[in-house]
Amino acid sequence: MFKTNNVASRIFERQIRTPAPGTSVHSARRFYENLVPSFTIYDVECPDHSFFKFTDDGQYFVCFSRNRQDLIVYRPTWLSFSCKGEDCDNNQELPPQAKRFESFFTQLYVKRLASCNELICKDFFLYMESNQYGIFATSTAQIQDARGTDGAILGVPSFEKITIHLFRLEDGFKLDEKVFHNDCVNLTHNMGAFLYDDLLAVVSLRYQTIHILQIRDSGNLVDVRAIGAYCREDDELFLNSSSQLAGNRGDLVDNGTNHDQPNSNNSFLSGIKQRLLSFIFREIWSEETDQTQRVQCLKKKFYFHFQDYVDLVILKVQFLDRHHLLIKFGSVDVGASRNTDQLPAFFAVYNMETTEIVAFYQNAADELYLLFERFCDHFHATSINSMYMNFISSHSNNIHALEQLKSMKNKATSVSQFVKKMLSSLPLNCQSTSPSPYFDQSLFRFDEKLISATDRPRQSTDHPIRFISRRQPNILKFKIKTGPEFGGADGRSKKYSHFLFHPAWPLALSFIQPSLFLPPSAVNIHFRR
Repeated sequence: MFKTNNVASRIFERQIRTPAPGTSVHSARRFYENLVPSFTIYDVECPDHSFFKFTDDGQYFVCFSRNRQDLIVYRPTWLSFSCKGEDCDNNQELPPQAKRFESFFTQLYVKRLASCNELICKDFFLYMESNQYGIFATSTAQIQDARGTDGAILGVPSFEKITIHLFRLEDGFKLDEKVFHNDCVNLTHNMGAFLYDDLLAVVSLRYQTIHILQIRDSGNLVDVRAIGAYCREDDELFLNSSSQLAGNRGDLVDNGTNHDQPNSNNSFLSGIKQRLLSFIFREIWSEETDQTQRVQCLKKKFYFHFQDYVDLVILKVQFLDRHHLLIKFGSVDVGASRNTDQLPAFFAVYNMETTEIVAFYQNAADELYLLFERFCDHFHATSINSMYMNFISSHSNNIHALEQLKSMKNKATSVSQFVKKMLSSLPLNCQSTSPSPYFDQSLFRFDEKLISATDRPRQSTDHPIRFISRRQPNILKFKIKTGPEFGGADGRSKKYSHFLFHPAWPLALSFIQPSLFLPPSAVNIHFRR
């Protein structure tokens, strides 16, 4: 471990000492204790865009136009300027041309993304680091009282058109698109889609289907499978052929008088629901060995709740690996509500290759919580090619995060409610956490009520956000202020702040918003000078 905070001494020590096996990257990341954003430019002159996020490798900065029609992509660059005089190093003032947004970012291109009747989903973006592909979404206006159609569930709004776009971010070339008609996909904060390596899962809430797409190196979006009404590729063919055979036999018996009978497929549960009910039945069946007790157990735990299980809908999904999905089931009310802690929900692990449910949990299951506590990184399901995303702090890889979690658990008035609250985040939103080293809890300590690795606007504070060294608990490494002065005339008005950190550089942007629904009133840039 380094014993000095001098950068030159650390570089020299790195040359003469070899870190322990498997710790070279972690040792190198300790340099960020010295390389911190120590200077701030307040109220930067910047274009009127909706700034969204850095890509996970830091190569691109993604923005959208205010009218939600255009995609604007920038390349982050480091500030450079010339200075005349003898004491330029100690001069705190930067030249006026250096205090502009264009001094830190170079615009690569502007591309029209949405059609005339569509808008960009400004909270949705997924990045495929291996190919530098970007996945965006556009949609038409929401139809709240949508007309019921065959296969659609009631209580779910509809969009006439939802389009998933695949772009090559290097030059802004559109490679492919996938269109969903009269459907509903929850694209807020990437909730309705999950990217794992080259596989993309999209959840159709309206038609209860999980669409699995593959992103080819050629830039094509290829349909791999659709999990919902059918689980195997030939399920529909088999059921249709069986229905036709039964219909032909009925015609021979009834001499053609049975043509008005409804299709037998309508009386079937969906394939994924059949798998789920079968798994629950077998699990309850195996709990008891005595036949009488087994029947009683089935009556209480299965048949009594049978309709509740039938009414469950797919709300959210994520990859655990290339073959397994974690699926969240609940009611339509759960999908529409923001506070889902108190509402019943269930989690199922589904094997796409065998089309079997391999595990089933309620949202208050201690067993699932223990798995989440000990193996949280597995739920993130980061790509094996992603270098930066593998260093996100969690309570399964960081002792400080684990201690914080246990402290929250000990303070909770009800352990059951605490478990529900923690499991309500499952399945995790894809790429919703910043890999910035300044959120590495083995390096820095900070107040997560004010700032965290999760990209969300929070209520602003008049006090600077402090980042304290973990190795030296009383040493302040840097602090971030959202304004040069505090306690002004409008100090009592509620404001919100939003931070975007570069995944590798000592560079961050802070946005001050008077409301969650209004554009930022000020943009600040924090960097190492």
